[in-house]
Amino acid sequence: MNHPDYNSPAALKSFLAGAGMAVHKQFGQNFLINAKARARLVRALSLSAGMTVWEIGPGLGAMTECILKTGARLTVFEIDRGFAAALKEFFATEYTRGQLTVVTGDVLKTWHKEYARTGPPDCFFGNLPYNSAATLIASTIEHSVRFSRCVVTVQKEVAERLCAAVGTAAYSSLSILCQWAYSVRPVMDLAGGNFWPRPRVDSRAVVLTPRADFPRCKNPPLFMRLQRALFLSRRKNIRNNLTAFLGNGDAAARALTLAGIDPQLRPEAVPIETLLQLSDCLNDAIL
Repeated sequence: MNHPDYNSPAALKSFLAGAGMAVHKQFGQNFLINAKARARLVRALSLSAGMTVWEIGPGLGAMTECILKTGARLTVFEIDRGFAAALKEFFATEYTRGQLTVVTGDVLKTWHKEYARTGPPDCFFGNLPYNSAATLIASTIEHSVRFSRCVVTVQKEVAERLCAAVGTAAYSSLSILCQWAYSVRPVMDLAGGNFWPRPRVDSRAVVLTPRADFPRCKNPPLFMRLQRALFLSRRKNIRNNLTAFLGNGDAAARALTLAGIDPQLRPEAVPIETLLQLSDCLNDAIL
């Protein structure tokens, strides 16, 4: 079976109708129909033959085709069973010889098993569904999994959170978690017209590369729990949120004093390095 013209909404729509398939909004299925953008995203991965890649949400394989042409070994995670079956037919040669592996199901539920089976790939890639992108990225970091290179396309609002600077409205627990583990920078913006069906929001691709100085704290699990707890209520100051986390106001006040943090600050005003210091103070003197 030949794949449809990935640049043509009409061809994609005709293929889906003929195959008895449809686009499912709940899966966040939007096909990138801009060939130049696809090529640029794959170049951002800096692939060479033999490297291993995980692709999330391959759809009908527009990006899959680009990645396989580099000679990389590719594992795709596809929630839509019809799409997964089509990928095996479109790339039958690569699938048969083991260059392509297709994992069917919700990636939030399947990636752990694949990781246990094969270990981490060199690269992580995908046009991530808007409703699960942040959860997926955070989940890998929280399970102590870092990739040598990640290139992901997400809703622009999510990308802004990934890259957000301290003190800005977008600075959040997700910002801290990602910037703790990775250096994050934007690759390109993609307006809705680059996709079919056209989404109502714009997208942004970002590249994440591991920080050499990771983890920069004595107790990473504690730091992850701490930074998440501090952002549970953005309207509260850091002392109130830390008190709720520790269950002890005196301990919270002492930890903030040891870390040199003004207890009246809100969490979004505190840099990552200072939060790491707070985590070490809790680890050494409080908990």
